[in-house]
Amino acid sequence: MSDLDRFLAARNFLLTHRTEYETAYAGFAWPQLSSFNWATDYFDAIAAGNDAPALHLVEESGAETILSYAELSSRSNQVANLLLTQGVGRGTRILVMLGNEAPLWEVMLAAIKMGAVVIPATTLLAGADLADRFERGNARVVVTNDTGAAHIEDLPPELIRGVSRIKVGTPAEGWTDYREADHHSGTFEAPEPTSPDDPLLEYFTSGTTAKPKLVQHTQVSYPVGHLSTMYWLGLQPGDVHWTISSPGWAKHAWSCLFAPFNAQACVFIYNYSRFSGPAVLDVLVRYGVNTLCAPPTVWRFLIQEDLAAYPVKLRELISAGEPLNPEVIEQVKAKWGITIRDGYGQTETTAQIGNPPGARVVPGSMGRPLPGYRIALTGGETSEEGEISIVLGGDRPLGLMTGYADDADKTAEAMTGGHYHTGDVGMRDADGYVTYVGRADDVFKASGYRISPFELESALIEHPAVAEAAVVPSPDPLRGFVPKAYVILAPGHEPGPDTARSIFAFLRERVSGYKMIRRLEFSDLPKTISGKIRRVELRGHESDRPPQGAANTNEYLESDSR
Repeated sequence: MSDLDRFLAARNFLLTHRTEYETAYAGFAWPQLSSFNWATDYFDAIAAGNDAPALHLVEESGAETILSYAELSSRSNQVANLLLTQGVGRGTRILVMLGNEAPLWEVMLAAIKMGAVVIPATTLLAGADLADRFERGNARVVVTNDTGAAHIEDLPPELIRGVSRIKVGTPAEGWTDYREADHHSGTFEAPEPTSPDDPLLEYFTSGTTAKPKLVQHTQVSYPVGHLSTMYWLGLQPGDVHWTISSPGWAKHAWSCLFAPFNAQACVFIYNYSRFSGPAVLDVLVRYGVNTLCAPPTVWRFLIQEDLAAYPVKLRELISAGEPLNPEVIEQVKAKWGITIRDGYGQTETTAQIGNPPGARVVPGSMGRPLPGYRIALTGGETSEEGEISIVLGGDRPLGLMTGYADDADKTAEAMTGGHYHTGDVGMRDADGYVTYVGRADDVFKASGYRISPFELESALIEHPAVAEAAVVPSPDPLRGFVPKAYVILAPGHEPGPDTARSIFAFLRERVSGYKMIRRLEFSDLPKTISGKIRRVELRGHESDRPPQGAANTNEYLESDSR
């Protein structure tokens, strides 16, 4: 049996049992591959003579780009031939800073075929963060658009000296025009074969608590490892799948590249400059999207609209990025009759835990371990509560990173005791469903009780005045720490004692006294470039607060609101 046959057998097993969790989980095994290149051996094989749409991009103006599987295969070969002229070969590191535009998919497929190493980055990246990608990532080639090029040209010249630069968009001096690929052959043969263990992707993490780590994946750990993600999303051949996600981060590769192409679905993208619920819903209807994955923020916006008024053709609804609050799931189900399914994974992995199609959804839970993953909860007082950890040894999943590319010590720390430690804390019920508690660094104790910031944040955002919230420990001379909330208000609500009093009263009806939020501050939230809250900064703000009373005029105390 060939590597391709082994891969297809594993994929088809999951497609066949897409609504039979117990069978899929018990019977799935990662394919054993010896010389597999996902782009040439799989993608090109299924793309041969295949006119089915692989990529469908829609702009706010109504302009569309549609590439079939056959066209995307040929086009990626042209781009691979262009990259050859720029000195790209097996192991060459390429910084890819592109938006949701066809060249992004063309370059990704081309790089896989060549055995190059892609360092994905958002076009918003600039300054020290961008310099870090060149220094630690050792990028020798960059492919970007007009926006990214402007940021790169602002860097010190010595940092990008000798770096081959390819530009999508307006031609510029010192840059190779991406359109030169048009003149290259639509067939490609790599100068040397790739190995499944060759590095393929190096992702910089969000850096919510420290300097971003550099996560390394191989030629199979993401392309083949995302079979678990395909299963969780519930994708089928011919689906029109839209994941609302920004390029440059791992989730984009998860659900806008590997998982849908593994299922032979069509990747759909609507590029908007500013989010509009009615516009997104109109697009869902007009283009027949039938599987949608979106972050909780989007779902919270969408439930503000009259969902029942839109005759969508959706079959699967998925949420990702952070745990989704149960009340949002219930509101969508009431309008569309479809349950949003949550899931869990990291840049370091593919989808580990999730609610696949057909399985019972436990409100508030991320689901159960997905096929190919053995999950343990370690370091807790019982085996049903602790750090979410992946069992290694003979059960090591194919979708797990090889390690942190520039930090052997961090890799060893994450892979101790026969487990990969995610750094996230969870609880597991008697049926095996795992509920997210919070980052291990974020969970804290107040008066001896363990406090989950996520639980309290979920309660806060149910209040109509709260748009976003972050809960951190605040030093207290009596209790050691008390929960404090930093709150961004929704439009139409003003910061002040009346709003604070309303929020405190709201929480008293929903939160047990021992974990009641005792301090509340109306404030902006520090975030990483990917939009994740930097709670480490908020905790730092609390370290030098006065021993008594409010810390500033924007902070309100629960004891004063009764």
